[in-house]
Formats: sequence, structure tokens, C-alpha cells
Amino acid sequence: MLRVHFTSEDLARVRVAAGPDFLWEISNSVQTLQRRDGTRVFGEWRRWARERLPGSGRLLSNLLPSYGYSPDFLTPTSGDCGTLGAAVDTLMRTPRSRLRGDLALLAGSRQPSGWTRSLAAGDAATLRRLGRAVHSYHVEVLAPFWQRVHAHIDADRAVRLLSLLDGGVEGLLAGLGPQFRWRPPVLDVAYPVDQQLRLRGRGLTLQPSFFCWPTPITLADAELPPVLVYPIQHAAGWARRVPGDGAANGSGPLGALLGHTRAAILHATLTGCSTVEVARRLNVTHPAVSQHVKVLRAAGLVTTVRRAGRSCHVATAEGRALIRAAGGAGPE
Repeated sequence: MLRVHFTSEDLARVRVAAGPDFLWEISNSVQTLQRRDGTRVFGEWRRWARERLPGSGRLLSNLLPSYGYSPDFLTPTSGDCGTLGAAVDTLMRTPRSRLRGDLALLAGSRQPSGWTRSLAAGDAATLRRLGRAVHSYHVEVLAPFWQRVHAHIDADRAVRLLSLLDGGVEGLLAGLGPQFRWRPPVLDVAYPVDQQLRLRGRGLTLQPSFFCWPTPITLADAELPPVLVYPIQHAAGWARRVPGDGAANGSGPLGALLGHTRAAILHATLTGCSTVEVARRLNVTHPAVSQHVKVLRAAGLVTTVRRAGRSCHVATAEGRALIRAAGGAGPE
């Protein structure tokens, strides 16, 4: 059990990260790729990814076992991580003291390789090799699905916004899911080991993660800026079709995207909306909205998350781009 202790100042400084974090998704996916559980969610992606996994991926699995401790330096809390290149650069600037300390902890649970010993010593060539491995892994294994990753996290953020609007920060914390229990001023989190995280006025960043599985994650070093990474809900069959299949010749599902009502629904999903809200706004039936959303979702323009009996539909990056290309407004 992880117990996160809040003060009143901490409650005022809770934030949800703006989007997926490159290094958290890389780290979490390397671990998830090695696991056998979660087949319903990740089985298809695992089969696809293992065929494409670059040789350098084995270097990352040495640092990121499927269970247990993983080094904090692989998911830095400071520096520019807004792009893949910037995130890799930040990683490669990890101080030697951090490398040495984190990898000493890792060595306590598994036999270190010669490569990890060189990394712990801060060898520049080994650090560059790590940077290349991280970059190659993302390009080969995650990049083809990155828009879907982003869309799912956008949808989760929309759900968090509704929780915040309905219940304030405490509603946000209480609504994170069954793995969380808010008992003011402590957030109990399902966790594989017992750990206490005292925020001490520093606030907390909630980081939704596509590949976090099966429990939330936090950093081992409680002195680092507090972050709590949590699993999000996945659309069924998200990895069934590799992005781009059938799109170039118009044979993909985008060809079915026609009509004023459907365009208006797409526009409504810019800020996130439920089926009931769209039906009321456009004066159409709930089944009609559901059918239109199904087509939009198949075309990759909308993603849907369901929580506590409520479906929330959110435009993906592609959906927002299509609206911008059409002039930024739906039909009157």
C-alpha cells in the first residue's frame, strides 16, 4: 500500500499532466512488454511489438524488470521532456551521483551486467548508448501508436476535469479509480510494497499513463518532486489495426465520415462530452449519437472512455486537425 499524505497546501497544488510523458511511457511499456498478465488489453500489441523490438530493447529490459524496483533516473522530474529528443537529452544529462545511487538499488534485486556497471560509473559512451536505445525503442515500438496513446490520455483528462468540476480536488482524488481510496488527508493507493509519500506542501502531479500496468507507480526517492503515475482505461481493440492501414487509398473508415450531424458531434467532442449531452445539444436520439460516435471512433477521430456509468467522448489529435482544416467550427 502506498499512502500519500496531503496538507491543505498540497490540495491546492494538485495537477494532472498535460499529456503523455515520453519516458514514463517508454519505461512502463518495456515492463508491460515483459509481463504475461493484461492479455486482454496488451496482448495484440505485445505480439506486434515483439516482432519489431530492436536489439537495443534488451538493454532497456536490463534496467526495467517486469516486477519490482526501476531506477528513478529513467523518468526525470526536471528538465525539458516535451519532445522525444529533449527527453532523451535530459536523460543523458543525469548526474553521476543519481546514476550510481539508483543502479546500486537495482543491483540489490538483480545481478548487474557489465553494461549497467559502466552506466553506474557515468561512462559517457554508455550514456550515449542508452540514449540511442531509448530513442530507437520509441520509434520502432511506440511511435506507430503514439496518436492513440495521446488520444486516450486526452480522454482521461476530460474525465478528470468532470470529476474536478463535480467535486473539487477531493472529488478528483476520490474518482481516480478502484485502486485509490481517498481518506482525508491521505490517499491510499494499491501498491506492491508499503511506502509513505509525504508531500509537505510540494503538491502532486498526476500522470495518466497508457502503458502503466497493473498498479499505479511513484518514484522511489521521496525527495524528488512528487508524481503519481496511474493506469488509464483502454478502448477495446486499440491495437487491432496498425495506424495507417487503408488510409492512403481512401478504403479506411474515414471514407464513411459524411453528414452535418456527424460533423457537429465531432465538434462537440473538442471539449469532451457525454452521449446524453450531445443528444440534448443537437436534439437527436441517444442511439443516433452512439452510432455516429462509433463511426468517428473507427475513423480515429474520437476516443471514448467509460467511468461510473458515464461515456465521455473526446476528439483525438486527428479529429481536432480535421476541424481546424474545415475552418474550426461545426455547422450551425
